[in-house]
Amino acid sequence: MFLNTLFKQTMVSAEDALIGRDQPISVTNCHLITQQPIQPPFAENLHQAIFAMGCFWGAERRFWQQPGVISTAVGYAGGYTKNPTYHEVCSGQTGHTEVVLVVYDPEKISYNQLLKVFWESHDPTQGMRQGNDSGTQYRSAIYCTNDDQLKQAKDSAQAVQDLLNNRGYAEITSEIRQAPFFYYAEDDHQQYLAKHPQGYCGLRGTGIDYSS
Repeated sequence: MFLNTLFKQTMVSAEDALIGRDQPISVTNCHLITQQPIQPPFAENLHQAIFAMGCFWGAERRFWQQPGVISTAVGYAGGYTKNPTYHEVCSGQTGHTEVVLVVYDPEKISYNQLLKVFWESHDPTQGMRQGNDSGTQYRSAIYCTNDDQLKQAKDSAQAVQDLLNNRGYAEITSEIRQAPFFYYAEDDHQQYLAKHPQGYCGLRGTGIDYSS
């Protein structure tokens, strides 16, 4: 068990990662809450953002609850395996982390407001885990879809680090970079906590109040 835990907290190399498959995971293209598409193409006025904050079930719910968020979807990103399955990602052999795709109207909610949800809803200092969930698939990340998002994300991390330092937390381990390819997770995981209201949610914040 100890060796397995260590393995899952170490990123797999591209050479050792599972190959995956060419066929994408099939999903229902309708959000259970908003009744909007979860797959592109999206309306031209809408923007996209991708966040990883531990188990994607609770993270997705946190974002779909925000006014101005039009749609959300859970999936996998940041690794090597093409079109991975949930079980493959949980094996630690794909390199992916569990992520949420957020489709939002920038006239109703800003990217910085989404960053506020991200920073306040989890502990971004835990490395390859989040709470009791351990493994590379639970690492924290902000995957940016344009240069402006990347700048805002990096600036926000500096501000949040000061807030965390004041509370005795360690250095932020969140990965912040341009968005890699987003692979949709299986239908069972989409809007999971809407289908299972009493289902597992491991989100725990640090108590900071982020604003810029």
